[in-house]
Amino acid sequence: MDALDRALLRELQDDARQTNRELAARTGVSPSTSLERVRLLRERGVITGYHAAVDLEAVGRPVQALISVRIRPPARPVIEGFREWAAQLPEVIGLFVTSGAHDFLIHVAVPDVNGVYAFVIDRLTERREVADVQTTMAYEHVQPRRIEPADESPSAPRRKR
Repeated sequence: MDALDRALLRELQDDARQTNRELAARTGVSPSTSLERVRLLRERGVITGYHAAVDLEAVGRPVQALISVRIRPPARPVIEGFREWAAQLPEVIGLFVTSGAHDFLIHVAVPDVNGVYAFVIDRLTERREVADVQTTMAYEHVQPRRIEPADESPSAPRRKR
């Protein structure tokens, strides 16, 4: 990933709806170069899609919580089954399979504190495989506007192209 790829990624993360001409002008290359480089970034799996950022408060889900879940027995089919089930729940906006004391960290957004309680009691604890649940309310969710590619260091393994 060179400086142009990084510049294109920065620009697209700031505004993915800009035209190719605007993107080319902002990165100082021709429109054909911009188009080709973005196509290559998609083909290499660097760009995986384009999404609309949604304000959770504006869509009626201002309360967020992080819920740690321990699954028993910790067998692959049980873990995978729970993962697939939880990922489909409308309250879930993020799902992490983790190591340590818990197997999952679930990020939910709901209308109010009662929504968190209902999610934990009515959804999670009703599942047989759920052995433990710990809930942390989030006061604020700060997200970076963009993700910068990691610098390649001499010790980092190189990906084949």
